[in-house]
Amino acid sequence: METAGQKNYPRHGTVNFEKRKHPRFSVDLPVEYYKLGSLVKHDGKAMNASQGGLLLYFSEPLEIGQYLRLKLFLSSDSTLSAIETITEVAWTDIHLDEGGDYRTGVRFFDTSPEDMNKLKNFLLSLSH
Repeated sequence: METAGQKNYPRHGTVNFEKRKHPRFSVDLPVEYYKLGSLVKHDGKAMNASQGGLLLYFSEPLEIGQYLRLKLFLSSDSTLSAIETITEVAWTDIHLDEGGDYRTGVRFFDTSPEDMNKLKNFLLSLSH
């Protein structure tokens, strides 16, 4: 409905509804990982985290569906702790802005209740 001197314009724009089950938090945390069945340790970096999974940067490509034994180092208030978990590679791509590292999304597959509580508490501390 138009009023004097005012035109009605159609409303349009984009709405981004978060489809994730758990909120993600930006982090910059070191990780160590082993491909299941291998004793060779590799290093990487977690760039965001949630209770469901991680965005990781690795120097090598990994295959979707591959399982990793992963150690994520958490730091807060001058304390350092770590969680150990088995993760599954959900997706991967190359992110050339970060020196050609492979961006890799992993979901938690097998994590002890104690380590999951550590992660939940760490993420809660980031939301304050």
